[in-house]
Amino acid sequence: GPCPFCVFHRFFAPLLLGACASVVTPGASDLVVSPETFSAIPSEMDASASDWVAAFEDPILQALVSEALDANPTVAAALANYDAAQAGARVSGAARLPSLDASGGYTDQTPGNTGWSSGLEASWQADVWGRLSDQARSGALTADAARADWYGARLSIAASVARSWYALIGASQQAALAQADVEARTNQLEIVERRFQRGVVRSSDVRTARSALASSEATLASRQRAVSNAARALEVNLGRYPSAQILPAEDLPTLGALPNPGRPEAMLARRPDVVAAQARLAAAGYSASAAQKALYPGLSLRASLGDGGADLADALDFDDLVRTVAGSITAPIFQGGRLRAQRDQADAQAEQLSARLVSTALTALREAEDAIEADRRLDQRVAALTVAADEAREALALVERQYASGLSTIFELIDAQTRQISAQSQLITARNDRVDNRIALHLAIAGDFRAGGGVTAS
Repeated sequence: GPCPFCVFHRFFAPLLLGACASVVTPGASDLVVSPETFSAIPSEMDASASDWVAAFEDPILQALVSEALDANPTVAAALANYDAAQAGARVSGAARLPSLDASGGYTDQTPGNTGWSSGLEASWQADVWGRLSDQARSGALTADAARADWYGARLSIAASVARSWYALIGASQQAALAQADVEARTNQLEIVERRFQRGVVRSSDVRTARSALASSEATLASRQRAVSNAARALEVNLGRYPSAQILPAEDLPTLGALPNPGRPEAMLARRPDVVAAQARLAAAGYSASAAQKALYPGLSLRASLGDGGADLADALDFDDLVRTVAGSITAPIFQGGRLRAQRDQADAQAEQLSARLVSTALTALREAEDAIEADRRLDQRVAALTVAADEAREALALVERQYASGLSTIFELIDAQTRQISAQSQLITARNDRVDNRIALHLAIAGDFRAGGGVTAS
C-alpha cells in the first residue's frame, strides 16, 4: 500500500507551504506617519546631554533616583512580571521538544494477579506547520513587551521622584514666602496699632490689618501642610515610610537649553510603552497564526519501553522489555466550532492591539510636542513674572513709605503687600512648572539616564 507519509505529503503540501509563510506585523512607524522633526522644535537645543537626571546637576536628585530604583515596589513588580514572562516564553518553547516520562506501579487485585511494572515513554509532536514555533515566538515577544514595561516603570519612577523632589522644594519656597508674609503683616499691624494709639488712624484700620494677618496665617498653615504632603509623596516613591522627615533643598535648579528630542520616528523606537505595544502586536500576530494552524492535521510520534513481573526484580529486568513505537496523524473534524472561534478571537485581538499601538504612538507624539512647546511658553511666563515680582516689590516699598508719611491708606498698603506676595508665589509656581515640564519632556522622549538602562524596538 502507499506510504502514509507520502499520502500526508501529497494532500497537505499546499497547506504546509502556506503555513511556512512568515508572520509580518506592522510597527509604529508603519502605522503612524510622522514628520522628520517635531513641529514645536526650537532653534537652539542642547545636544550634549545623554543623562537627563545628571543634567539637573543635583547630586541629591541622583541619589534619590538610585534609591527609588532599588526600593520602589512598582519597579519590583514590573521586574517580577518580566521574570514571569520570561518563564512563560520558556514554557511556550518547551512544546517543540520531546517529552520523556517514567512510570512504575504495583498491582494487587486477586490471588495470582499480583505484580510490578515499570516503563519509559517518549513522545514528540512534530511542528509540521510551524504552530509550535509561532507559539514560542509569541511567548518570546510577550517577554520583550514585559521587559519594555520594566524599563518604562524605571523611567516613570525616576521622573516621579524628580517631580516629587522639586515639588517639595517648590512647596518649601511657598511656605517660606507665606512665613515672610505673616512676619510682614505682623509688622504692619504693629505700625497700625501705634498710629491708632496716637489717634492718627481709625479703629477700622486696626481691624483690617488684623484680618489681613489672620488670612496670611491661614495661608501659611496651608503651605506647611503642602510641604508635608510633598515630602510624604517623595518618601513613598523612595519606598520609605511616609513620615514627612525628608528635607528639601533651598532652590529649584536653573535649566539649560532644551535637550534635543531627535526625530519623531527614533523617539517612538525608544518609548517603552510604544515598544511594548509593538511587541504585543507582533505576539498577537503569531498567536493568530498558531490559532489558524490549529485547524490543520497534526503529526505525533510515541515510543515506549515497559516490563513487568511478579517480583520487583522482574519489573526492572531490561532483558524482557516490551517496545512500542507509534506515529499518528490527527485532524480536527468537529469540535463545535471551538478552533475557528479561537482563530477569530486571535485575529480580533491582533486588530485591537494594532489600534492600541496607533493610539499609544499618537499619544507619545502629542506628549513630546506638548512638552517642547510648553518649555518655550513657560520660559516666557517665568521672564514676565520675574518682572512682575520685581515691580511689585518696589511698589510695596514705595507704599510703605507713603503710609508711614500718611500719604496712603491701609487698604493701599495691604493691597500692595498682597500683590507682592502673589507675584512672588506665581513666580515660584512658574519656575516649578517649567522644571516639571522639563522632566515631562524627558519622560515623553524616553530620555536616557545612567541608572535606568534602555530599551530599543526590535
